[in-house]
Amino acid sequence: MAEAILTDPVALAAELIRCPSVTPDDAGAMTVVESWLTRLGFACQRLDFNGIANLYARRGSAGPNFCFAGHTDVVPAGDGWTVDPFGAEIHNDRLYGRGACDMKGGVAAFVAAVARFLETEMPKGSISLLITGDEEGRAVDGTVKVLRALAERGETLDACIVGEPTNPGQIGEMMKVGRRGSLNCVVEVRGTQGHVAYPHLADNPIPVLLQILAELTAKPLDQGSEFFQPSSLVLTTVDVGNSATNVIPARARAGFNIRFNDLHSGASLSEWIKTVLAPYGDCVTHKIDISGESFVTPTGPLSDAVAAAVQEVTGLTPEPSTSGGTSDARFIARYCPVVEFGLNNQTMHKTDEHVALSDLETLTRIYQAVLARMV
Repeated sequence: MAEAILTDPVALAAELIRCPSVTPDDAGAMTVVESWLTRLGFACQRLDFNGIANLYARRGSAGPNFCFAGHTDVVPAGDGWTVDPFGAEIHNDRLYGRGACDMKGGVAAFVAAVARFLETEMPKGSISLLITGDEEGRAVDGTVKVLRALAERGETLDACIVGEPTNPGQIGEMMKVGRRGSLNCVVEVRGTQGHVAYPHLADNPIPVLLQILAELTAKPLDQGSEFFQPSSLVLTTVDVGNSATNVIPARARAGFNIRFNDLHSGASLSEWIKTVLAPYGDCVTHKIDISGESFVTPTGPLSDAVAAAVQEVTGLTPEPSTSGGTSDARFIARYCPVVEFGLNNQTMHKTDEHVALSDLETLTRIYQAVLARMV
């Protein structure tokens, strides 16, 4: 029989919120999770890289190995809060604090679900958790390195649910079965600085940059595909760093992000960008960073289990979606089927982030129903 507190998601969520674990600081959050899981019989292993805290915990040694993936790091609180962002205050049956929905609440719900599940069931396989402190940051010393370390020692994940907040309104509306890829690019045009009264003695880089941006945005990248919405190219910055009104700048740069579907890859888009820039010669340079490729998990046992669990608890049928930003699921998809399902996402990263206590209970019950089907 599990300790009563271990079955309460609110207690763990509150304890985690009180850890100001703004990336890359752990602030004790991983130790809190490890303490709760140890009491549930998990073998816990810290896999820290370059000062980033990560935890892999497993209960059982047989297959299949069903994994929950989540993160305890959060974005900065910012200004304008009406409560202490790390106080875990409860008002009107809502738990407030940075990370309440993204995603300390999700982590707490899964741990509580495991505690409840183990009170009545004996898993045939294994239950594991992969918790990182590097999801909101650069995501280079977290999940991706833990997965690599597990693979190197021959440990496999057979299926994984990621506890990101996926529901736009009420819990049960949406599960993520894939994500778009993401590419960031910075283009810089070099010219010759000069006086605005003598433009013939200078080489203004701004018109060239504007022409390049016009070519890049002239037409849609695609019209979407079976599982994905159309890809998008969004300008994020245009800057010359010029504080003077009578000077033609020497350099002009622009940044843009492409969220792309399965009709493209990071490599194919990189080649397209290079083709557009090639006619402008050596005066144009660029830097590309591909933070993830698109992926989709085909319909199968995992997505069926999540959908059935949601239906059992809420009566809703979750929409399988690939919308939204990137998550660590993009790394996990290389190793096993992965589905994301979690809390309501309306307040994540916002001032006065919060979660309804009833939603924490609902998510815990859904996760428990998923466990019953997967292990």
